[in-house]
Amino acid sequence: MKTLLFGTNNPNKLGEIREMLGDRFQILSPADLGLDFEVDETEDSFHGNALLKARAYASAAGMPCFADDSGLETDALDGAPGVYSARYAGPGCSYADNVEKLLREMQGKTRRGARFQAVIAYIEGEEFRFFQGTVEGQITEAPRGSNGFGYDPVFQPDGYDRTFAEMGPEVKHSFSHRGKAIRALVEYLTASHA
Repeated sequence: MKTLLFGTNNPNKLGEIREMLGDRFQILSPADLGLDFEVDETEDSFHGNALLKARAYASAAGMPCFADDSGLETDALDGAPGVYSARYAGPGCSYADNVEKLLREMQGKTRRGARFQAVIAYIEGEEFRFFQGTVEGQITEAPRGSNGFGYDPVFQPDGYDRTFAEMGPEVKHSFSHRGKAIRALVEYLTASHA
């Protein structure tokens, strides 16, 4: 079984990735290796931030590593919160703070279209690759559901009458932005290590 480092300190993302990959890969976190540092997301794109994190953790651990950057883009707010999704309401903010700010800024907006984007950067040796996933949807008027994390309670994917937070993990992972990016990564790893 191939062992990979997932460059994140976010326990929710780590849990999702381990759920999605099951027993195909052993997924280690920086904490599992005693790596105790955060990577500042200083780039202005999901690709740039994912690569920053993957490079930093791969270099520190000396092993194949992948990292993701993901976020929510809204049409009415010109793509915001975008790369600032995790810290939209300011430093040290909670998921609830971010959702509250988003709903406040969306108040009165008739254009509710939005998308979740996820970009994974994978590094092995000197080589790196990107894998991307997108899911389109709408921002709801109020939070619904208690599953998932982040903006899941206010994101209703197109073709569904439930938010991500109202879905079980199996349903969400089957078509979510991170699910799509992970499946692309797994296809690549399976083909390149066959």
